[in-house]
Amino acid sequence: MVDTHGFLKVRERELAPKRPVALRLMDWREVVERGDAAVIGRQASRCMDCGVSFCHQGCPLGNLIPEWNDLTHRGRSREAIDRLHETNNFPEFTGRACPAPCESACVLGINQPAVTIKQIENHIIDEAFERGWVTPQPPARLTGKTVAVVGSGPAGLAAAQQLTRAGHTVAVYERDEAPGGLLRFGIPDFKLEKALVARRIEQLKAEGTRFRCGVELGTDMSWGELRRRFDAIVIATGAPVPRELALPGRELSGIMPAMDFLVAANRVQSGALPSAEHAGSVVDAAGKHVVVIGGGDTGADCVGTAHRQGALSVTSLAIGKQPGVLRPTGQPWPTHPTIFEVSSSHEEGGHREYLASTVEFVGKSAVTGLRVAETGFTDSGRVPLAGTERLIAADLVLIALGFTGPEAVDDPAVALTMNSEGSFERARDFSTDHPGVFVAGDAGRGQSLIVWAIAEGRSAAAADRYLTGGTVLPSPVGAFDRAFA
Repeated sequence: MVDTHGFLKVRERELAPKRPVALRLMDWREVVERGDAAVIGRQASRCMDCGVSFCHQGCPLGNLIPEWNDLTHRGRSREAIDRLHETNNFPEFTGRACPAPCESACVLGINQPAVTIKQIENHIIDEAFERGWVTPQPPARLTGKTVAVVGSGPAGLAAAQQLTRAGHTVAVYERDEAPGGLLRFGIPDFKLEKALVARRIEQLKAEGTRFRCGVELGTDMSWGELRRRFDAIVIATGAPVPRELALPGRELSGIMPAMDFLVAANRVQSGALPSAEHAGSVVDAAGKHVVVIGGGDTGADCVGTAHRQGALSVTSLAIGKQPGVLRPTGQPWPTHPTIFEVSSSHEEGGHREYLASTVEFVGKSAVTGLRVAETGFTDSGRVPLAGTERLIAADLVLIALGFTGPEAVDDPAVALTMNSEGSFERARDFSTDHPGVFVAGDAGRGQSLIVWAIAEGRSAAAADRYLTGGTVLPSPVGAFDRAFA
């Protein structure tokens, strides 16, 4: 390191400013502004260059964080992006949409605020694109082997790019009208502008990856036909099945899974007409009392979207206790702790309630409210406490309780088995019982982080040894690996 005492000289954690709330609610642009280069350099100097860098293990990609921190501090930006791309295909996605378990594992975070790893990562990749350093990397030769990737989210895109660069002919099948998966249709623009997704898709196309959009396997093409056409298949369809809330009144109109709301809102924002599949779910929150059930990232995205659509009020309900602002004793460093966080969406207004158990949806044909009780804790779990019920007004209810797993594949040609957790069964090397069929990302892991999806996509691509008997591709994780427990 240039300055081995940087973490002693610069003790304050400085983050890039956010656009003023009143201004950002008028559009859908990203909330966080571009960080100042001088601030980024100072923050990078805080990296301790640890003998054992726990941030490597905190990140499933194994990002070379101390190396590109050092290069950024020294102003060697071109080398920094090379180091960053060695382990991460899409740092602009993880830098914006990952909760940064690497920062939770930062050694400096034991007794100081952690290094601003995400912010430095964003700065490196944004500068690289501005300077024209991110260019297509087509393979020098083709292997003659063909691979189909089903699903174009982060896992599918990472697998496709790795396999294409290794010389295989890769076609990505996507049932939506454009590639990107939840990067394009699930995450709102104020967190991840879609121009960033589009430019990566163009890079993949220039490298030779082919995209087949508007094709749903099992409907537009059978899985058997796909197997006949390709030497191998990587299934990266994600875990889109939402977790339901089966309570009295669920059949009322105005109640929907959160992702249906977000996908439709993203389509409207992009100027695209909703597809027939999603046309019925286009709901505008303007002038409505909106209640979001669930306190995670998807719920926060719903809050920010509802604000921009002009909701009359937005209330977020979480069934559990409000987390503390410090690490719980049961989640010590270097684990990723559950702590109270205020997202950019919650900064923009609305009301957050904890220990709120929804008992019933109220209304005649359309929802008009929720009956909610205080959450109690018993030996059998969390239960609504009798006598604490109250009514919350609601014209639109968004259920953001996470996802249960992938949609089943019923075709006998690729009859994938579901494991006890509701995901596709697979071996450690991502292979299934069907030779040449592999599963990557949330479809096999279950609902997880974007950084895990990219890591799994890269690792599943390394299973191209099935095609050629060997591989030159890295495999950062195994199918059963987990983060710090």
